[in-house]
Amino acid sequence: MSTRSPGGDLPVRTVDRVLASMSLGLLALSVISFFAILIGSASHADFSVGLWPAVGIIVYVAPILAFAMLLTVLIMTFVRRARANRSE
Repeated sequence: MSTRSPGGDLPVRTVDRVLASMSLGLLALSVISFFAILIGSASHADFSVGLWPAVGIIVYVAPILAFAMLLTVLIMTFVRRARANRSE
């Protein structure tokens, strides 16, 4: 069972909110791109021209970047809480 710090919870920083929002946005973009590829393949689109190569890359790269951003937020939060608990 964890103990609560006497000073209360730490405030959420702007950097944490931005990274979390960007992570969620990248995941949503990846899902949208995935469904676009499904719809494009059903309509026999040519995936070698236009924006299709970029859409294909987004499906592979965006979830990895989103996961890295989420891990960054978690690590920064744990470090900040540890420093706050150490100083009290």
